[in-house]
Amino acid sequence: MTLSTAERAAVQRRTLAVLSGGVALGGLGVTVGITVGGLLAAEVAGTDTAAGLGSTSSVLGAALVAVPLARASDRWGRRAGLSLGYAIAGGGAVLVVAAAALSSLALLVVGLFLFGAATTSGLQARFAAADLAEPEHRGRALSLVVWATTVGSVLGPNLAGVGDGLGRSLGLPPLGGAYVLPIAAFAVVLLAVLLLLRPDPLLLARRLAAGDRPVGTPPARTGSVAALRAVWAGPGGRLGVTAVVVGHSVMVGLMVMTPVHMGGGHGGHADGTTLRVIGLVISVHVAGMYLFSPVVGWLADRAGRSVTVACGGLLLLLAGVVAGTAPPGAALQLGVGLFCLGLGWSCCLVAGSTLVTEAVPAELRPAAQGATDLLMGLGAALAGAVGGPLLAVGGFGLVAVVATALVVPLVVVWIGARRPVAS
Repeated sequence: MTLSTAERAAVQRRTLAVLSGGVALGGLGVTVGITVGGLLAAEVAGTDTAAGLGSTSSVLGAALVAVPLARASDRWGRRAGLSLGYAIAGGGAVLVVAAAALSSLALLVVGLFLFGAATTSGLQARFAAADLAEPEHRGRALSLVVWATTVGSVLGPNLAGVGDGLGRSLGLPPLGGAYVLPIAAFAVVLLAVLLLLRPDPLLLARRLAAGDRPVGTPPARTGSVAALRAVWAGPGGRLGVTAVVVGHSVMVGLMVMTPVHMGGGHGGHADGTTLRVIGLVISVHVAGMYLFSPVVGWLADRAGRSVTVACGGLLLLLAGVVAGTAPPGAALQLGVGLFCLGLGWSCCLVAGSTLVTEAVPAELRPAAQGATDLLMGLGAALAGAVGGPLLAVGGFGLVAVVATALVVPLVVVWIGARRPVAS
């Protein structure tokens, strides 16, 4: 199969438009959940340690569903993988609302676990954006879908107060009603992906690639472990995987404990005013994650993936210093720190994901990308799990120190990737 340059460009523009609209609305639902998930878990359980448990459940769910969704994409196309993720997340949001009404921590954990599938779908959409992109524009295409999340993700945290009022009007405990908003958002995105993501970018890219192979040559297919091994075999792939995993783990480790830190900690309850301030700080953080991603994509294409990863690592370290030294009421300082945290995450995600995509042929990409997202999610889940106990033992400063220490492995791999290979 062949397409003219103009036809391929037209399909790519349509694909980017559908993916961007989907992740924008989906991001709204995800960040509503991020903002109140930890607070809701702490309120249901009556202890701050559970805040980390609630956040970790969502992050772990995002990690463990990554490979099944990648396999669905590998077999049936991106449309199937993305829509399945949003369907699972919508079901999880329903369980969270029920858990809030019943004050059931067990049901809440299950709901938040399933809710994490929306994060996975949003992240895998970035890979779908690169399926048909030209190599010299791959970083930019990937970053444009990441950028689209800005709209919903910046608005989402500020809807926490609206969700609080909605929960009261529905007879639900405060915070629980906020998850009604993600249910509606995920349903709309699910329908949009099923109806509008045509032709499927991954299936089309494979048909185009098949035209370049000798007749009768089957496409190379492999499992997630073998695909990840293929990525890790080259210095660029190693740097890409490490950048994605470290960037996401540091970001989650700091971000999920920030609302609890600002809410007073140690059993403190966030009132309406405090909740609005928390939402504002998280919005600034999310703006750092997504708003400048087109610039990050341009930097990755022009200055190089390695340079962009280095910028991300430096920003993550700066974020740990600034946010980790801020008292609970220092909203401005926390906002600056979390903005740097989000921007560092963006650099690591965009450049690292591009490196992973370029490390293997098209037939292996879904498996390699799913395995990378699995590692990314597991690292973040571990960072979120230890956040609650660390906050209880040593305060938010200790959380920041431990989170930013994760940058050390990234530095080691980056130096190895830059070292010339001996002939």
